[in-house]
Amino acid sequence: MRKYILIKIIPLLVLISCATVETQTNNTLVIEEPNKIDENQLFIEYLDKDWEKNLDNNPLFASYTGDKSSNDKINSNSIEQFIKEKESDQNSLYLLNKIDLSKLSKENQLNFKLKEFGLSNSVNAAQFPTYYLRLNQRGGIQSFYETGNRLVYATEKDYYDWFKRLEQFVDNINNSLVINKEGLAKGHTQPKLVTKGVIAQLDAMIKSDISSNPYLKVFKDADESIINIEDKNKLIDDAILLIENRINPAYKRLHDFLLNDYLPNSRESIGIKDIPNGKKYYEYLANYYTTTDLTPDEIHNIGLKEIERIRSEMEQIIKDVDWDGDFLSFLNYLRTSPRFYYDNADDLFDAYLIMSKTIDPLLPKIFKVFPRAPYGVIPIPDETAPFTTTAYYNSPSPGRPGYFYANLYKPESRPKYEIPVLTVHEAVPGHHFQISIAQELENVPTFRKYQGITAFVEGWGLYSEELGEFMGIYDDPYDKFGQLTYDMWRAIRLVVDTGMHYMDWTREDAINLFIENSAKSKLDIENEVDRYIAWPGQALAYKIGQLKILELRNKAESMLGDKYDIKDFHHEVLKRGSLPLELLEFYIDEWITETLSLIHI
Repeated sequence: MRKYILIKIIPLLVLISCATVETQTNNTLVIEEPNKIDENQLFIEYLDKDWEKNLDNNPLFASYTGDKSSNDKINSNSIEQFIKEKESDQNSLYLLNKIDLSKLSKENQLNFKLKEFGLSNSVNAAQFPTYYLRLNQRGGIQSFYETGNRLVYATEKDYYDWFKRLEQFVDNINNSLVINKEGLAKGHTQPKLVTKGVIAQLDAMIKSDISSNPYLKVFKDADESIINIEDKNKLIDDAILLIENRINPAYKRLHDFLLNDYLPNSRESIGIKDIPNGKKYYEYLANYYTTTDLTPDEIHNIGLKEIERIRSEMEQIIKDVDWDGDFLSFLNYLRTSPRFYYDNADDLFDAYLIMSKTIDPLLPKIFKVFPRAPYGVIPIPDETAPFTTTAYYNSPSPGRPGYFYANLYKPESRPKYEIPVLTVHEAVPGHHFQISIAQELENVPTFRKYQGITAFVEGWGLYSEELGEFMGIYDDPYDKFGQLTYDMWRAIRLVVDTGMHYMDWTREDAINLFIENSAKSKLDIENEVDRYIAWPGQALAYKIGQLKILELRNKAESMLGDKYDIKDFHHEVLKRGSLPLELLEFYIDEWITETLSLIHI
């Protein structure tokens, strides 16, 4: 039996967004011209109104934050909704720019810049028809059931609200069919490889035995101290009818369209550059995900240099363990030797639990502030595990802990030496630490608690992998090689993501670069490459963010000398929540200057 535990540690981060204005019935914000109103007050009002507007437009997100006012509603995925949100963001940005930044307090100037950053990115993204490319094998319409599993059910009404959402979800499936028909007609399609994965997932969902259908899980697991057994069973029966009569038929229509019309006419190319205006789109994505003005070519070259650096560290470990062979033979040994693998999922899962408990008491060595929220370790659902990556994290919400999801599919392909590095990345001091501290920030606008900037969030996750060194969890040379393997993995991402989407790299080129430089298993490598194909640009954020944090740490240590304390540095990085890298550098430089000034007093 798999064990699910919650690990109680100490604080993380998140961001929010708001605006000073009045809200019309169409969710358009307008500023009334007040008499001599303080600019800070105006800004706070703007943020409050804008936050409420965002919750109205995104009822699922509202539920995650603990706001249940629209708990029986679902987010629309229609083209009309996309256009509405585009216009709303444009209006919000227009109103924000009416506020005089120079008249705001220092803290509100940061709030302003973060709000402007988020809105500007949304407005810029809207020039590209991203809604045509939402369907992919990593999740979406075919795995909406996971959304229900992440919600908090504290009252009987919560279960009925989820049922109402499932009734509306049928419209979302139908909308997806409409959107992808239009995308096909305009040449905006996913690659065949991505489409095949979605078709396979839909097929499995339609053909699954109704008793084990994942959309029943919420109702089958319903707490009988909250809902009585009769009502629970009635909900299960109603859900079965909904699945059989509405959800599965809608899934079948989408499946048949994808199989018979979309797949034969979708693109062979894996690169986003091959859709209309695709190169410009990828340039935007590279800047968006890294929060820099680096070009795809510059990012590609950074990746090549990092591969060379990490490779030299790997080769040193190979020498240290007295391996009698070359680099590739050592990698093959790591991929094939039974000593590095568990032969069953339960033992693999237990190892993740043990590692989580091992890390927790080591954190005070390098941190002085900790999140209050607990986290749990649970398996990635069986339905999606074969098609997804090694692990991922879902942030906490009111009444619900954060969760580190570990992939237990084919345990014989998931090496023991990746367990420490994965745990520090996804759980602590990685994503759970950072995101929870952000959500627990005080005296900040709510949007800042939930604004996740990928280069910061994933940069911190990758940076955290290196922190395992400080905590002593890589004392075994093979565990250290595992950490370098994951660092290499993110360096390779810079090369293969830009290579496939901006240059002329093939899927095989990308896979081969991984195989030649990384001890990752063939299954993981293929899943990862397919992930980059389906999600262009996102993979660039990790290494670019990590390099910036390491650069700033080295600067602080060099300039502060004896006054440098890694605990203080980590606090400075995390205490404002998620930031664009330019702003992170500004605040770290400010902290260094202030610390030096105190030294010289």
